Amino acid sequence: MQSKKYSLLLVLIITVLGSTFAQQSNSGYSVYDSSVVTRKGRPQHNEFLNNSYNFPAKPRNMWEIGVSGGMFNVSGDVSTVLPTFGFSAHVRKAIGYVVSLRLQYLYGTAKGLNWNAAENFGNNTALNQYYSAPSNNFPGGTTIPGQAAELVYYNYKNKTQDLSLQGIFTLNNIRFHKNKTKFVFYGGAGIGATAYETKINAYNESTGETYSKLYADVFTNEGNKYKNRKAIVKALKAGMDNTYETDAQNNGERRAKLGSQTLQFSTTVLFGASYKLAKRINISLENRHTFIKDDLLDGQQWQEHPMGDAAMTSNWDSYNYLSLGLNFNLGSKAIEPLWWINPLDYVYGELNNPRHTKFPKPVYEDADGDGVLDQLDREPGTPAGASVDTHGVSRDTDGDGVPDYMDKQLITPSECQPVNADGVGKCPDPECCKNMKPSELANPCPADYPSLSFGGSNSRLTKDLKTMLNAVATKMKAHPTCTIVINGYPEASKGSQALCQQRVDAVKMQLVQKEGISADRITTKCEVGAGDKNTVDIKSN
Repeated sequence: MQSKKYSLLLVLIITVLGSTFAQQSNSGYSVYDSSVVTRKGRPQHNEFLNNSYNFPAKPRNMWEIGVSGGMFNVSGDVSTVLPTFGFSAHVRKAIGYVVSLRLQYLYGTAKGLNWNAAENFGNNTALNQYYSAPSNNFPGGTTIPGQAAELVYYNYKNKTQDLSLQGIFTLNNIRFHKNKTKFVFYGGAGIGATAYETKINAYNESTGETYSKLYADVFTNEGNKYKNRKAIVKALKAGMDNTYETDAQNNGERRAKLGSQTLQFSTTVLFGASYKLAKRINISLENRHTFIKDDLLDGQQWQEHPMGDAAMTSNWDSYNYLSLGLNFNLGSKAIEPLWWINPLDYVYGELNNPRHTKFPKPVYEDADGDGVLDQLDREPGTPAGASVDTHGVSRDTDGDGVPDYMDKQLITPSECQPVNADGVGKCPDPECCKNMKPSELANPCPADYPSLSFGGSNSRLTKDLKTMLNAVATKMKAHPTCTIVINGYPEASKGSQALCQQRVDAVKMQLVQKEGISADRITTKCEVGAGDKNTVDIKSN
């Protein structure tokens, strides 16, 4: 019968888990999702979206309900007999990302049985009505020689239930190097009310007889030795009827009552860990310890010293609950409980991929008005109207070191350089030219410009080609009135014509930007089929 019950329970758990996994949605959360913001948080959310407030509104998050079962035991004057069990149910709601509140109901049953015989039980009102106590009752009597005392082994059965409100503190959801974790560790404390009822098994209910003979049989001269502990407990269990028919000592009407149960204020501390199975389900392992200002949870107020010592002490009892729980998240249009979410997720996401950050409007300044932005201008402060290259540097067409806007002799032949501060050179008067006719003084443009060869589909200028173009520039600077044409010979295909244009443009840019030749002195041309497709000729125009 028991195996059938366990099988049915297992099928039920698998069904619940399967439906939960099947229905789970994306666990991601976006601070821009207005649907999960409460009505109270809407004003703040709107201000955040409008960049007038830095912090997003707290989202609506799910409630958690859970059940658990586990080991329940009392820590008191009587040894606990394991296993004893308890169960609990709770509802939990997040206050923030770290703090949450939990209302928990706990029910537990605990049993106890001492393996040492008691001698000073005369003050226990639940026992002294059945057993004859020795005369050395508390406090401090003396044993009368020859008086026999019945042997009593303290036992009890306790039923406890409590209702407590607990503050839970999540310890590890704020993470700096990972978005989320499936494990959450937490601790907490709480206050509540505990109601309990304790019974003892004082006699055999079927016969009405006490256990004096049984106890006398068990308690031998070896009975107090630790090596016989298991044997003593086993014999005691075998002889008891486990009816727990007698109310344990409870100090009568002096205690607050809830029905037949004693009612006490209690405080709780706890620590646990949860593992997420899905967005809406997790399991938890938790240990909870509860303290009450009462010494009668186990039905025995006085803690005895070893037999023969009449001194007795009183200490408050407490109870512990070690449990395994199954928890569910409930709620629509809400995100998972905040203790599962890393609040740094939004901050790191905004740093890595800004969506909400308000950047200032870019300003592109050109203080000298030369058409080159100040951030890229290598020569800021160029006078208005001065001709500059793409880097904002003043042009020097003849390369004499005086920029064009200051050069009074715009094109100074190289043989007439160096020049003065105004860019004017002093040309020599060669003896060979003194008696030449005017027609002979003309300085014809050179015609011996080189041909440039490119390989494959490459349009990049090699070091050798740049050297050849430097020689071309030198000749053009020596003949400042001459112009050239850069001619390529592509095939009829569009790809070949495009490559040709890239090559002649590269040659022109090298002469203009690197060699200082004015662009208006250079013409480019691509003639289909007029020559070698990999050759670019430079000709006098």
